[in-house]
Amino acid sequence: MQWKDTSVLVTGCTGLLGSWMCKELVNRKANVVGLIRDWVPRSVLINDMFINKMNVVRGDVTDFQAIERIINEYEVEVVFHLAAQTIVEIANRNPLSTFETNIKGTWNILEACRRAPTVKKIIVASSDKAYGDQPMLPYDENMPLQGTHPYDVSKSCTDLIAKTYYTTYGTPVCTTRCGNFYGGGDLNFNRIIPGTIRSLFNNEHPLIRSDGSYIRDYFYVEDGVHAYLHLAEKMDNANIIGEAFNFSNELQISVLELVERIISLTKKENLKPKVLGVAKNEIIHQSLSAEKARRILNWKPMYTLDEGLERTIKWYKDFFEEV
Repeated sequence: MQWKDTSVLVTGCTGLLGSWMCKELVNRKANVVGLIRDWVPRSVLINDMFINKMNVVRGDVTDFQAIERIINEYEVEVVFHLAAQTIVEIANRNPLSTFETNIKGTWNILEACRRAPTVKKIIVASSDKAYGDQPMLPYDENMPLQGTHPYDVSKSCTDLIAKTYYTTYGTPVCTTRCGNFYGGGDLNFNRIIPGTIRSLFNNEHPLIRSDGSYIRDYFYVEDGVHAYLHLAEKMDNANIIGEAFNFSNELQISVLELVERIISLTKKENLKPKVLGVAKNEIIHQSLSAEKARRILNWKPMYTLDEGLERTIKWYKDFFEEV
């Protein structure tokens, strides 16, 4: 497919993935429509002025009438549904707003797309958390979706709703299941990577909320953008539609190892991490298999973990110098 002049809706476009996604779509000459709930002036999208090169609509994915109006008025052809409440701690404190945004927001998008004749492709962002806690690792796409904690449940539901719309109505949707996105522009400093980088730049000891042994799947944001765009292009093949894909660099690394890697890359070896051991209601060990994406989509990541971390550290160095 050609992105030039294609009308593309991106929800959650001031978030980490959404900002980088919109930048890339603008660079590819797409007609980008961004749905924004909160104005985030230091986001990549606004800070880098790319927001001036796209159409912006203020609204919320929980407002069905607004979603339907946007899709029809802008004659949207491709939808990247990225909007979500993504912070596990916030989901644990405030499950209702998380369910509203992540579950209702998804059915609103899919129902509006089902009723709009212009929409040809939809990609819905699920998560590795949709799998819940599984006895076998790494997770593959055939495993059941069995989240138990609020954020995990919201993503299991997101995924199942997308499957329902494909199976029942033939809605042209695929889902992506990625690990923890990281990269320049993540302003949620309670997340381990930006929080650690900020602490080190402030000459403070980085904090680890868990006991440091939790294993997570970390996925660099520019790899995420190219994975989503690559999947959308492959959806020209009807056999791809309705499928879910894990995207991952397939590394298993503990939180403590990750923090130590960042400490090494920033040459701040004197600042040892403080392990708090207070995290609750989180899955202990998660990792994804991207074998299906490699085999069916001929996809592979562009950056190693160290390369992604180096690019991320450079972004925050420039960011903190500007403040």
